[in-house]
Amino acid sequence: MAGRIARRGVLLGLGAVWWWAVLRLAVAPGAGALEGTIAAGGWGLSLLPVHCVAKAQAVGAVAVGRWRAAWRVAEEGPGVGSVGRGL
Repeated sequence: MAGRIARRGVLLGLGAVWWWAVLRLAVAPGAGALEGTIAAGGWGLSLLPVHCVAKAQAVGAVAVGRWRAAWRVAEEGPGVGSVGRGL
């Protein structure tokens, strides 16, 4: 329980620092590199793929070593038992 509270406290604190930097960049004429670095770093963290699953569990993922066969089927076009690119 204490770990969960600590994590939430850290996230809330980091979020407050990020918002401070963004608002300071938008409003204060003297904002500089520190605020820009914090704002850009927080925005970059939001781009991380946090909703990922392991490749073995992903629906529709091509197994390791199967890319060559998958591309070959796509290049051959529609045929018996294969799906074309739809072009």
